[in-house]
Amino acid sequence: MPKRSAHQERIIRNYYRNLDAIMLQKLGDLIGEAYLAEGKTRARVWQRIAATLKNLEIPEPQIQHLVQKGDPALVANLLKQLLEKKPS
Repeated sequence: MPKRSAHQERIIRNYYRNLDAIMLQKLGDLIGEAYLAEGKTRARVWQRIAATLKNLEIPEPQIQHLVQKGDPALVANLLKQLLEKKPS
């Protein structure tokens, strides 16, 4: 595998530095999709929400509770709490 350039290294480093912000944005997008999704699509959206919450290091029992309830408003409230805690 060829060595990465300095530019590529900076891109990768910045991605991981901003991973929390990226995951919070993704969670917000998924909440909107969860409100609109129906049927099989809804189940896939909730799987993606669970994966994103896991990346945000939310405790597994809390993730399971949110997925089991299937209420996007609960996830939106969690997102609001996470955004309030996030340092600017």
